[in-house]
Amino acid sequence: MVYFLIYLFLEITVTLNIASRIGSFATFIEVIGSAIVGFIIIVNLGSSLNEGFRALVERRISEEEFLQLHLFMLIGAILLIIPGFLSDIVGILFQFPYIGLKITKKFYRFKNKEKRSDDVIDVEVIDNMDK
Repeated sequence: MVYFLIYLFLEITVTLNIASRIGSFATFIEVIGSAIVGFIIIVNLGSSLNEGFRALVERRISEEEFLQLHLFMLIGAILLIIPGFLSDIVGILFQFPYIGLKITKKFYRFKNKEKRSDDVIDVEVIDNMDK
C-alpha cells in the first residue's frame, strides 16, 4: 500500500509538471497516443505470448528468457495504456527487454540453468587391512 501511494504521488507530480509545460491539448494527445500504442503492442504480442507460455511449460526456455522476451513488453504496454507520464516512461523502458531484465534481477533470483553439484561430498575410503 505504501509503494502504491509513493507511485501515485510521483505519477501526479510528474504529470502535473510536464502537463503545465506542454499544455492541456498536447497532454491529451500524448495520453490518447500512448494508449493506442499500448493497445497495438498488446494485439501484436498475443500469439507470441501464447508460444512463450508453451515454451516455458515445456522447459525450452528459462524463466529469465520468458520474462525478457514477453512479460516486460506486456507490462510496458499496459503501462502505456494507463494515463500519466511516469507510467508512459516506464512503459517505454519496458519495451526494451534488457532494461526490464536489469530491474527484475534486483528483486527476483533466477535459477541457474546448469545443475550445480554443491551437495556432493568427495570421499576417499582408506582400507586398513594391516591390523
